[in-house]
Amino acid sequence: MVQNKIIRVDKNHPDPDIINQAAGILKTGGLVIFPAACLYGVAANALSAYAVEKVFQLKQRPRNNPILVLIKNTAQLDGLVTTVPDKARILMDKFWPGGLTIVFDAADSVNPKLTAGSKKLGIRLPGHPVVRALVNSVDFPVTGTSANLSGRPGCTRTDMLCPEIMEKVDLVLDAGPVKGGAGSTVVDVTCTPPRILRRGAIPATDICACLKN
Repeated sequence: MVQNKIIRVDKNHPDPDIINQAAGILKTGGLVIFPAACLYGVAANALSAYAVEKVFQLKQRPRNNPILVLIKNTAQLDGLVTTVPDKARILMDKFWPGGLTIVFDAADSVNPKLTAGSKKLGIRLPGHPVVRALVNSVDFPVTGTSANLSGRPGCTRTDMLCPEIMEKVDLVLDAGPVKGGAGSTVVDVTCTPPRILRRGAIPATDICACLKN
């Protein structure tokens, strides 16, 4: 039953037993829907080619559309990126955890499906307590793409999730409605100066002011 996949979780203080259940699913290549600041997302083991492929199939996502990943701390950048430019460190210090995705040059070991062959990887340190707890509960980065079919609107409540998504995921962490609106701001630090690829939760003026100062 689809309804049995949905577990209510406190948005500010998620139950560790529920988080551990979700972590167990991720460790075995499964898919978990989680609440983020703006939209619900799909988590999978970003280091597992099998799990990443399941995300693409779940979302019916074009193969030329990369998937960002979520990390629990900056130490996890090791092995994911080739270098961390000074401008990236400035942005991380100011806006992480939160609604900023930073695009780095991907390490050679990163699954090319994640980068859509671009050799660049978007990475975010999430701020929502539930997804923070989930990311902290595993030893690998997880995918952070929105829980919708590609081209469809994102979901701010679990009752908005489409049947095709619900049938194929293993667990849904329902923390109630999230605020909606723009997703994370995406900034590419592989170029000089860094370039805003997508406007979002962090205003472009704040990004520019931070880098200027």
